[in-house]
Amino acid sequence: QVQLVESGGGLVQAGGSLRLSCTASRSILRFVAMGWYRQAPGKQRELVARITSGGSTNYGDFVKGRFTISRDNTMNMVYLQMNSLKPEDTAVYYCSVLEVLRGSSWGQGTQVTVSS
Repeated sequence: QVQLVESGGGLVQAGGSLRLSCTASRSILRFVAMGWYRQAPGKQRELVARITSGGSTNYGDFVKGRFTISRDNTMNMVYLQMNSLKPEDTAVYYCSVLEVLRGSSWGQGTQVTVSS
C-alpha cells in the first residue's frame, strides 16, 4: 500500500494562509484521485478537496473559493493551499488516495489550528 506523509500544518491566525503538502511513496500517475479530508474533535471526517487523475477538482461546500488543491505528478505530491482561514477550519487534515485495485490509503494527518 502507498505511504502518504503530510506536512505544512501549524498554528495560524484567522485570515491567514497555510499550504499543506502530501508526499506519496510511489508514482501518483495511476491513482484515480487524491484528496484532502479533515476531522475536527467530535465531528465526522469530511471532504475538503479532491483532484482526479484527469485534473478535475471538487471541494467541500464550506471551502467557498478559499482553498485550492493541486498535484505535481513528477514529485508524487498533492498540495492544499488554504487562504482566509477561519477558526472553524481547525482540524486534523488527512491526505488520501484512491486506487482502482487497492482502494483508499490515508496519511497520519497534520494538525491545523486557526486562532481567532
